[in-house]
Amino acid sequence: MMEEKTTTWQKAVRQTLRGMDWYLAAPYLILCIIGIVMVYSASADVAMQVGGTPQSYLRKQAIYVILGIAVAFGVAMVNLRKFRGRGTRHVLMWTVLTLLVYVALFGARVNGAQGWISLGFMSIQPAEICKLVFALFYADYFARQNDPSQLRNVSRDIPDWKRYLPWIYLVAALGLILKQPDTGGFLINAIIFVVITSVAVLPLGWSLLISVGFFLGSLLFAVPLSKFVLLWTHGYQAARFTGFLEPFKNASSSGAQLVNSYYAISNGGIFGSGIGNSIQKMGYLPEANTDFILAVIAEELGLLGVIVVLGTLGFLICRMVLVGTRCKHMYEAYLCYGIAAFFAAEMMFNVGAVCGLLPITGVTLPFISYGGSSMLVLSASLGIIIRISRNQTQAKQAAASLKQGGR
Repeated sequence: MMEEKTTTWQKAVRQTLRGMDWYLAAPYLILCIIGIVMVYSASADVAMQVGGTPQSYLRKQAIYVILGIAVAFGVAMVNLRKFRGRGTRHVLMWTVLTLLVYVALFGARVNGAQGWISLGFMSIQPAEICKLVFALFYADYFARQNDPSQLRNVSRDIPDWKRYLPWIYLVAALGLILKQPDTGGFLINAIIFVVITSVAVLPLGWSLLISVGFFLGSLLFAVPLSKFVLLWTHGYQAARFTGFLEPFKNASSSGAQLVNSYYAISNGGIFGSGIGNSIQKMGYLPEANTDFILAVIAEELGLLGVIVVLGTLGFLICRMVLVGTRCKHMYEAYLCYGIAAFFAAEMMFNVGAVCGLLPITGVTLPFISYGGSSMLVLSASLGIIIRISRNQTQAKQAAASLKQGGR
């Protein structure tokens, strides 16, 4: 029995490697390697200031990356039907809501937001987990709504209150995230929902146009919207908006992070000052190894380094969208678009904050910034796309074999 299980597991590993989409896996591995190097460079001085060794953050990030790769590979071997059961998706959503309620009551406060659960060896952020659960839940929900063969699932036999559960989940999750307050988490989860909804109810071309328009509109209207939001915020959130609107007037307080980010970008120029030679990471730039690691990359690797990092991440996102366009099943397509929106929104909010185009929302740069929760959730999300791409490859190979056999 044990030998049979081992053989089955080995067969699954071989099939996953054989059907691996290296246009997804290679950029992922490249970004993880760059992330390890830059986290080490950005955090060595900070680690020593808090009593650690220069390698403290490096070791942790290396562990997160190894776990992330294991998670991505493991998820890529799982049949997606295991995520599609009505009971499964409701359990996932209830689990996330329970975690969000827990952090609202007992969560650890970090940088003004009460959104963390400390496990000792690492901290988890339920708002991060919610992003993947949102993609899984609403991709399945809208796929069932649009599939004539699934009409029985929305029949009149279902009690009225159950029909409103997806919308109750949406409001509850977003409300709990906003209460922390985690503006970045709120916006990204909302974007995932909006993108999946638009793809489900509109033609793909219109959906992509609306998504691009939303991202461009966010940049164009960031300043006027920030001035409006500032009227309704207080505490550390208000400080972030004032720091965004007038960074140099608040250079010694709320604008310090953005001003030092500007200095780092300016110091780097085109070719950078070299790995390890950043000045701003030496206690001047807060969150140099997390939210603002791109500023350190700009200073040490220059504009060329930034182009390589963002180009690799952009290629990965485009590949996700391409995989989505090739899907024959709505569920898989919605998942691809939702996860691609998740990655694109994270990149947009992080780059926008570092460059002063958008308010600082505490969003990290995928696979580059230091952190365990983000790495594991992003890796699991990518593992799902790899599985979908593998399904497409296997279907294509089966069709080719059938065609050859018929000759």
